[in-house]
Amino acid sequence: MDRERYASGTEWESTVGYSRAIRAGNEIHVSGTTATDDDGQVVAPGDPHAQTVRAIENVETALSALDAALSDVVRTRLFVTDIDDWEAIGRAHGDAFADVRPATTMVQVERLIDPEMLVEVEAVARD
Repeated sequence: MDRERYASGTEWESTVGYSRAIRAGNEIHVSGTTATDDDGQVVAPGDPHAQTVRAIENVETALSALDAALSDVVRTRLFVTDIDDWEAIGRAHGDAFADVRPATTMVQVERLIDPEMLVEVEAVARD
């Protein structure tokens, strides 16, 4: 099976040895994605809703690079540092996936790689 990789260019991809996203056949797997800008800086520290919006935008960029879209997403996983923020995070997810309604999971984790990061989003898409 052919594999196509997408790299966003962050330092971590080469250091850790992973791809932002992989297309294998008609399936695209997007690695855990956070709310960072093009320079790798955390967007909207302290704002779980805005971070979720940005993380999903970053997922969308990865999907687009592999000829897919948010409408192709069948599964998401949200890793959050404070489950009490579930409504704000869920609202951002719902706005992005209102018509798609993928299977999803939201779990609280102790922390993410940067203390300013509040949300990390994984996605699986099929086209």
